[in-house]
Amino acid sequence: MPAAERREVIVRTATGVFAERGYDGASIDEIARRSGVSAPVVYDHFASKQDLYERLLERTRDELLEVWREHLFTEEPAAVRIPRAIDAWAAYVETHRAATRMYFRDPTGVPAVQDFHRRIHDQGRAALATILGREEGAERIAGSADAESLELAAEIMRAGLAGLAIWWSDHPHVPRERIVTAAVNVLWVGFERVRG
Repeated sequence: MPAAERREVIVRTATGVFAERGYDGASIDEIARRSGVSAPVVYDHFASKQDLYERLLERTRDELLEVWREHLFTEEPAAVRIPRAIDAWAAYVETHRAATRMYFRDPTGVPAVQDFHRRIHDQGRAALATILGREEGAERIAGSADAESLELAAEIMRAGLAGLAIWWSDHPHVPRERIVTAAVNVLWVGFERVRG
């Protein structure tokens, strides 16, 4: 198997193991065994368990931010873009259940891992604040157009969606349409009312 394919198998497997067991409960030996490789092969691709975990968090953050950018940075009216973006977010969560479970759940144990996890979410919140700042009327929902106010509004959105993703992972029988409807009603309707 080419190195790039082997790395992708390790990434997919590690994502599942971290999602199931959390950072502390996951081991390189189990990730290697489930990937069909030896532990040294995992270390050929990643310097440590922490390095692997951090790369997975960064990958998920980047993919989620790309979902928002792709669906919000168009010339269509916000009433079209925002519900579509929330639906695209939910589609990502639905098709990447292990990655989003790992991403949205806070790790326990190792302080350095907790700090990294917090920084990843800080970066995501800052990017979401920038995206929000592009929306007409954003200063009304945030209370002001300054960066801190936009970050505050972005954190409400981020935390709400993170909580929804975690809840959905515990209730996978709920169809995506219900998730999207609830998210649009809670997030967009309030935004639309304040903009008006």
